Amino acid sequence: MADPSPPAVRQLRLVVTAADYDAAVTFYRDVLGCREEEAFTSEGGRVTILDAGRATLEIADPPHAGYVDEVEVGRPVAGHIRVAFEVGDAQAVTQAAVEGGALLIAPPVETPWRSLNARLTGPAELQLTLFEELDVA
Repeated sequence: MADPSPPAVRQLRLVVTAADYDAAVTFYRDVLGCREEEAFTSEGGRVTILDAGRATLEIADPPHAGYVDEVEVGRPVAGHIRVAFEVGDAQAVTQAAVEGGALLIAPPVETPWRSLNARLTGPAELQLTLFEELDVA
């Protein structure tokens, strides 16, 4: 039976410090299509909050993270944090991401868990997985 009390956490907000703020906002907002929710300025600084869809926190132990690297890339490449975006067309979004400034680490590959996953490095030095679920009903 599900717990009727509301969860303590209401939102996952990944906060990224980007040396090239404009390039990062342009990439994640305009290239990947994350909708701008809010933007603020502070003394000499700026922040933009983008809606990246539903958020989950995926916790992997080092052996599993290594397995995912092997499947998606063929070698160890992931650091402590990797940001994964579910997209509707992994091939097209990967191409747009590269054209928009991301560095391709590995092109889309079908995984044993039936998704098409590409690995890139995006602005603000974030390692990215762009994935398309293949068994969507």
